[in-house]
Amino acid sequence: MTRPTTTAVVVTYEPGPLGGLLEALAPQCDAVLVVDNGSAAPGLGRAREACAAHGARLIELGENLGIAAAQNRGIAAAREQGAQYVLLSDQDSIPSPTMVAQLLEAIEEDGRIAAVGPLPAEEREGADELVYVDRGWSPKRATKAELARPRLEVAFLIASGCLIRLSALASVGKMREDLFIDHVDLEWGVRARKAGWRLVAVPGAKLTHSLGDDVVRLPGRDQPVHVHSPIRNYYILRNTIALVRTSLLPGKWRIRYCYWAAKYAAFNAFAAGDGKARRKMLRKAAADGFKGRLGPFQE
Repeated sequence: MTRPTTTAVVVTYEPGPLGGLLEALAPQCDAVLVVDNGSAAPGLGRAREACAAHGARLIELGENLGIAAAQNRGIAAAREQGAQYVLLSDQDSIPSPTMVAQLLEAIEEDGRIAAVGPLPAEEREGADELVYVDRGWSPKRATKAELARPRLEVAFLIASGCLIRLSALASVGKMREDLFIDHVDLEWGVRARKAGWRLVAVPGAKLTHSLGDDVVRLPGRDQPVHVHSPIRNYYILRNTIALVRTSLLPGKWRIRYCYWAAKYAAFNAFAAGDGKARRKMLRKAAADGFKGRLGPFQE
C-alpha cells in the first residue's frame, strides 16, 4: 500500500529559532510549508534561514492576517502539491519522532475520521494536557483514565499537531478567518462533527507544546488557569460571545459558555493583574462580540 502524502503547515509570527521544529517535522512528513504571518525583519529572517537549512518552503504573507487565514493559505498550497493529509503546527510545538506515523495509523482506520490529534503537553510546572471530550454541557479536559486509552473520541482538537484529512476539509470548509485567532480550532471541530465526521485523539502520540501564557493555581481547582495578554483577552471573550450567538454550538454548550465567559471576564478584570488594560479590552470584546464585529482588533 502506498504511503499517504502528508504536508506539514507551520504558522509563524515573530518566531524564535525554528530549527528544532523543522528538523523534527522533515523526516516525518513529505513536505513542510512555513506560513509567516507578517513578522518583522528579525523574525522573518529567522524563518527564512531555518527553511533554507531544512528544505522547507516559506510563504510570506507580508501582514498579520490571523491564524485561520494563514492556515488556509498553507492548506491550499498543500492541496496544490497533492497532499492527502495536512499536519497543522504552531511555531512553539515539537512532535515526538513517531507522532505523525501514529496519527496516520489512527486516521486511516476509519474513513469517517476528519482529523486526529496527539496528546499536547507543556514542559513546565502546572503543565496542561490539552485534550477535550464532550461532557454534555461543554468540552472538558480528558481524565487520566480517558488518556490511557489508545483512541479517544473528542469534542474538538487544538490546532497544533492536528492531522486533517483534506477530503474532510473539502466537505467541512475552511478555517473561519473572521475569528482571526482564538476558537478557530473549536469552531472547525464543531462544524466537522455536525457534518457527521469524527475527531479522535491518540494519547500515545506526543507533542511538546507551549501556550506562551503564564499559569496560576487557584484554591480548590485542580487544573491551572492560563493568564493571557490583554489582546488575547479581547479575542477569547469576543469570539466566545460571537459563537454563543450562533446556532453552531449545541444548546447546552451555549449555556455553559455564557457562564464560562462571565467567569473569564471577572477573573481577568479583577484578579489577573494589569486590570485597567484588561477591563478596557474586555469591554470592547463584549461590545464587538454582541455586534458581530469580528476580524482583526480595531480601536
